[in-house]
Amino acid sequence: MISRPGGTAVLLLNMGGPDSIQAVRPFLKNLFSDPAIIGLPGFIRLPLAAFLSSSRAKRVIPRYRLIGGRSPIGEITARQADSMAKALSSRGLQGIGPILPAFSYWHPFIRDSLEKASGSGPEKLLAISLYPQYCGATTGSCLRDLEAAVARSPFEGKVRVIDRWPDHPGYLDALASTIRDALDQIRPEERDDAVVLFSAHGIPVSLADRGDPYPNEIARTVQGVMERLGNRAHVLAFQSRLGPVKWLGPDLGEALKDLAGRGAPPIVVVPVSFVSDHIETLYELDIQHREIAGNLGISTYVRAPALNTRPDFIETLANLAQEATNDRTAGKNT
Repeated sequence: MISRPGGTAVLLLNMGGPDSIQAVRPFLKNLFSDPAIIGLPGFIRLPLAAFLSSSRAKRVIPRYRLIGGRSPIGEITARQADSMAKALSSRGLQGIGPILPAFSYWHPFIRDSLEKASGSGPEKLLAISLYPQYCGATTGSCLRDLEAAVARSPFEGKVRVIDRWPDHPGYLDALASTIRDALDQIRPEERDDAVVLFSAHGIPVSLADRGDPYPNEIARTVQGVMERLGNRAHVLAFQSRLGPVKWLGPDLGEALKDLAGRGAPPIVVVPVSFVSDHIETLYELDIQHREIAGNLGISTYVRAPALNTRPDFIETLANLAQEATNDRTAGKNT
């Protein structure tokens, strides 16, 4: 899509990921330096971030090597942006663009994408969170980065933010379609017994106890998807637990153990809080927990594909942008 002066530029907000083995440690340092991730004063948090990124990198670099030596999230988000632009252009909408990835912890950073978008002379900016469910540690962090970037930018137009869409019909339809695709990989005689195991990124219980809406919004997504799939057994679990604090449960490994104890039915694992492949899907779900499931005696373990650039999901993102730009009463200045 060719952007026009006076239109609406769009930023797709996400955390990003290391695009090489050499980028793993600085990516982690940026992540752990975020006060939304480690809520300590800067004089403690920043040295701690340097230590944690060094020690954590030693553990995760071998995992990145197993998935190609980098996170694909940057490339996938760029393709999502390009596909959105084509979808909007096919509808005859010429006033929306450019559409750019904008990341918290790696290139292209939110501030850099804002600067690039501003260069096209837009009157408005639309920021779409690629976290369907709002969480202060993810969406909230992105929005704080965006607010700071706007404050330092010469851009003076209106900023509209779509900070969550956990039960958008198009999103739920697309997610349900990925599950149907996964179920089709299971032998017909086993398909009715398959359990849909939703896996969401975990958060500390303390964050949920402070009123973060994430657990409720994950539950809304799961409910909406299951309404589309009908009467089928399902479980919600959480992954990526880190550190000694208590996290939301059940943990994905614990859920697999429980299912193994209930007859080890066929499992369809669904990454419910991610809209693109990255280390949490490609390593944690495809390698780590697949091995755990096999060791527990679960012989059929199928992972539903990530949304990535599925046409139905791209149409949903395009709809979000079109709905936001058509709503003349909505919007906020950050």
